[in-house]
Amino acid sequence: MIRTPLRPLARILKAREHGEDTQAIEAENLRLRHEAMRDHARLRAEGRLLVLGAMFAIAFGTIGMRMGALAGATIEEPQAAARGNPIIGQRGDIIDRNGRILATNLETHSLYAHPRDMVDPTHAATELARIFPELKQEKLLADFTGDRKFLWIRRQISPEQMQAVHDIGSPGLLFGPREMRLYPNGAIASHILGGASYGREGVASAEVIGVAGVERKFDERLRDPARGGEPLALSIDLTVQAAAEEVLAGGMSIMNAKGAASVLMDIHTGEVISMVSLPDFDPNNRPQVLTTGDQSDSPLFNRAVQGVYELGSVFKIFTVAQAMELGLINQNTMIDTKGPLQWGRFKIRDFHDYGAQLSATDVIVKSSNIGTARIAMQIGGERQQDFLKSLGFFEPTPVEMSEAPSGAPLLPRQWSEISTMTISYGHGLSSSPLHLATGYASLLNGGKRVEPTLIRRDAAQSGPRVVREDISTHAREMLRQVVVRGTASFGEVAGYEVGGKTGTADKPKERGGGYYDDKTISTFASVFPANDPKYVLIVTFDEPSENTGDKPRRTAGWTAVPVAAEMIRRTAPLLGLRPQVDSSQPIGVTLTSN
Repeated sequence: MIRTPLRPLARILKAREHGEDTQAIEAENLRLRHEAMRDHARLRAEGRLLVLGAMFAIAFGTIGMRMGALAGATIEEPQAAARGNPIIGQRGDIIDRNGRILATNLETHSLYAHPRDMVDPTHAATELARIFPELKQEKLLADFTGDRKFLWIRRQISPEQMQAVHDIGSPGLLFGPREMRLYPNGAIASHILGGASYGREGVASAEVIGVAGVERKFDERLRDPARGGEPLALSIDLTVQAAAEEVLAGGMSIMNAKGAASVLMDIHTGEVISMVSLPDFDPNNRPQVLTTGDQSDSPLFNRAVQGVYELGSVFKIFTVAQAMELGLINQNTMIDTKGPLQWGRFKIRDFHDYGAQLSATDVIVKSSNIGTARIAMQIGGERQQDFLKSLGFFEPTPVEMSEAPSGAPLLPRQWSEISTMTISYGHGLSSSPLHLATGYASLLNGGKRVEPTLIRRDAAQSGPRVVREDISTHAREMLRQVVVRGTASFGEVAGYEVGGKTGTADKPKERGGGYYDDKTISTFASVFPANDPKYVLIVTFDEPSENTGDKPRRTAGWTAVPVAAEMIRRTAPLLGLRPQVDSSQPIGVTLTSN
């Protein structure tokens, strides 16, 4: 801006010539200058206000548009972006066939120490020993005052324990977040689930890995982040499993048994609905593996899968069914049962003298060793082996458990004729209760091989045929007669047609060969309902002794059978099986004569 002089020389000289007041010229120019400055300042202020107003309008417009967008958007939980930790991840839940939780995860904390940051190590050691009685004050104090820079105190603690440690007020006691595996049902299905433990550990996380059972078998699947924590659905029914464990535990106590096992299997799908091994354990506090002695004495030992035993006369139905399949006999064929049956230096005897002959059906009903051995001699060793192979008795069961491969059957080194005879009635070949359940299911479901599984299935298996359908029906009829008029009379359950076969085998001695006179394995293999088979149930006791009579009774008819009957009575309604009512009797009001 060009500034005009307040006293321009030309105007001043002209004003003096005319006698005008030169001060008026200066005052006029000063007024004009002030007006020009005022106008310029006003224009600049108006421009600034215009720019500021525009900025406010844009800001409020942006905010309004954002608020409108948020109001019309779907609400989502905000997620924080963080770097992935390589040793932590959500482990999938394990559920039963009805979706009930068997194993899940729980957020907890670990407790560790930085001894060099402790102000009063003695007080910290004293208080920790009070909070955690299993910790020794002297050892803690030695660790806190030594050269260690880091010390694990507890891998996992409860919220109450965490608060108690907080109250100690020591800056050297620190907490790390982590997950732990939780089994909310305690010992129920403990051998099936197996358990989990920590692998790689850090102060802020830990790797949870399966150590046994399905937890170990499906470890990669349960830890797979691509599955997003998808639960693993088992074939187990939690309610049936709990009832079976309760009944079997009571029977084990009453029968004074060392151990017990049971398997309940769907006869068509191969699904294991319940599998129990006693004694059991709590997977939340899994015991240590035995380092000395017999591993079968450990509660970790799964008798249903790992326990291989000579199961006795429950094998007789396989022999008779194969002979009928081959056309060698039918259910009414008379079998020579004169005894004893001599083979070299060995003699085969029956528990009772059944006379000179029994029908093939009565060989099963009366449980004749001699009759079964004579039938096996007609079959021959090679064909017997082929048949037992088709039922799965020559290899470990393929059930989805890490322990399954260790349950391989024990076979004779040389399958001689005497082996053929003794194996026909369950001696000389050792197998697990799960093997037996698989064999019975394959034989009695119409004659098609099934494989045992712990994974829920919705359709029946269609395996290779092992016997014709009519032979399967005849086998079920024979087993039904065992309960009606044979060695398993205590197995009758009102409303449910139960068929089955008892088996009592002397236990072999650990050293020196031979068998114990007062130790047995008693087994009852059953099917129900026998007229329309749905389930197979195996109940086995290790060294039972029923002592209510004058002498101890160790046979399956006195030990395993009544317990299996009670188990069927308790579980059949839970399985949705309606009892069959005898309609031959009139129902309601009837007319009678005096």
